[in-house]
Amino acid sequence: MTAQNPYKKLEQRLGYRFRKGILLELAITHPSYRHENDGVDDDNQRLEFLGDAALGLAAAAHLYATYENMAEGDMTLLRSRATNTKTLALIATDLGLGEYLKLGKGELCSGGRERTSNLADAMEGVIGAVYLDGGMKAVERVFKKKWIPVILEGVESDDAGENPKGALQELAQKHWRVSPDYQILKQSGPPHARIYTAEVRIGKLEAGRGEGPNKQAAETEAAKAALKNPEFRRRKKTRPSGTK
Repeated sequence: MTAQNPYKKLEQRLGYRFRKGILLELAITHPSYRHENDGVDDDNQRLEFLGDAALGLAAAAHLYATYENMAEGDMTLLRSRATNTKTLALIATDLGLGEYLKLGKGELCSGGRERTSNLADAMEGVIGAVYLDGGMKAVERVFKKKWIPVILEGVESDDAGENPKGALQELAQKHWRVSPDYQILKQSGPPHARIYTAEVRIGKLEAGRGEGPNKQAAETEAAKAALKNPEFRRRKKTRPSGTK
């Protein structure tokens, strides 16, 4: 790129400098712009496809390497959180990506720079461009800089969403570098209507208990209880006994 790089601030926010600036320009080109401008032969749709795959791999590799005891289902849910439209649009907004989008007149006049779908698509396009320009190492660098803080911020919120065990795992790893330890304390009731009671500990702290019709459900309820436990939340900035 020349000294008059129009995307310098965007690259600084992203944490990656492109060797082939044309790739970044393509990543921010909406299909409506191509349709309305003669001589523009391509848009960001193919880069979206590539960026989606590269981002998914970066998220999966991070989760696999960071959380050795996390179950497949929990990793799948956290990967989904990292790559869904809401997260993509949130990161795109943080980057100020909307102001750079190349849009057709109709799309521009109808609020296209702020539209969630446009921001998410362009963000995937940018990741696809990063992959083509610098390979997976570049994608992983951008992921660590921009995605991990957003994922952790979501985990810190009061609403753990559909994956309380994953949320508790993230918190325990972030603050104390340990994994929650689940134990089934008892099972009761007739064979056709069993009730399991689970306990989750962080180090030696009994963080929460829960009941459910199977072990997984009981553990999920225990994780929910831990996330709401005032004692656990109070100790987030300290180290529970039994952790290193």
